[in-house]
Amino acid sequence: MYSRSVIVTNKEGLHARPAANFVKRAGQFVSKITVTKDDRSADAKSIVGVLTLMANQNSEILIAAEGEDEKRAVDALVEMVKEKIG
Repeated sequence: MYSRSVIVTNKEGLHARPAANFVKRAGQFVSKITVTKDDRSADAKSIVGVLTLMANQNSEILIAAEGEDEKRAVDALVEMVKEKIG
């Protein structure tokens, strides 16, 4: 398992379009990926799950993955969040 924390910088947080882009990118990896905010975790490949985290701007999230491409998956998603998810 590989994980990294990142601060959500996007003005809208992980809501609507940013969450959809995040989930789409997560779906490109074979590893199981989870996103955790505070004490709540969600499948990073589930739009409903990601939205329920209510990760607003300046929230800290933990992205973790387990599988053959876990490091690439986590690093790509962390960079995406840092770049304000497009």
